[in-house]
Amino acid sequence: MNPYPFRLGTTSYVIPADIVTNVRYLAGKVLDVELVLFEVDDGPNNLPANSEIAELAAIARGCDLTYTVHLPLDLRLADDGFSRHASLDKARRVIDCTLPLDPWAYVLHLDGKTVLNRSDPESLRRWRDQAVRALELVGQWVGGPQPLAVENLEGYPPDFYDSVLTRIAVSRTVDVGHLWLDGCDPVAYLKNALPRTRVIHLHGVGTRDHQSLAHVPPEKLRAVLDLLIRFDYRGVVTVEVFGEDDFLTSLTAIAQAADMQNEKFPPSPRKESSA
Repeated sequence: MNPYPFRLGTTSYVIPADIVTNVRYLAGKVLDVELVLFEVDDGPNNLPANSEIAELAAIARGCDLTYTVHLPLDLRLADDGFSRHASLDKARRVIDCTLPLDPWAYVLHLDGKTVLNRSDPESLRRWRDQAVRALELVGQWVGGPQPLAVENLEGYPPDFYDSVLTRIAVSRTVDVGHLWLDGCDPVAYLKNALPRTRVIHLHGVGTRDHQSLAHVPPEKLRAVLDLLIRFDYRGVVTVEVFGEDDFLTSLTAIAQAADMQNEKFPPSPRKESSA
């Protein structure tokens, strides 16, 4: 029985093996697996074959497992403003490959590096228009904008994507680890973002990010879980780490923090997410 209101998950690279082997290992330990896919031009990729997709679907059916899919590149249009760009081509291939899994969400980054430190209105307007257009195109491929979950990135202002999100009904991925890394308060951020948040990423910051949550001061982790429990969050919470020890110690840290919060906020009856 799931002890949390949310669907706890992790990545498809927890043990040093292929995606299917990782999912077999994780089945029964988590309720969602983030499929981390890559494709190198004229080189290797880890896109699952049709037979592997069928096996992933069978595993999911057998243990109430869902998948989130992380698109491989920051989405953008081509420099001329048209849709032919490598990030969109690769997104389309990943989506076509994984649609049979009925993913909970497609997690994506929007490329904003060209305007990150610029303030001239015309450049910002053009970037916003192109970001919205890119999301509209990809939304068509997944059956609508809601499965698309735009992630906040480290080094960007917390409200950087707000002007885009007000124009299209996509969802959000709140990466709490990125907020910690930038010295931002994730609780304040989540209070505003949670109604549109389909996925939350948790990871600790040690010598780098995406490490065990054991690196997070317990009071910081408890504050985030406190909010999720109080607001009865029903989306996916992904422990975004890439090693077995980081995964297992993160589960322990979450369990300890959640146990303390559950004393104050008993679990509510299960209901479907509205995200």
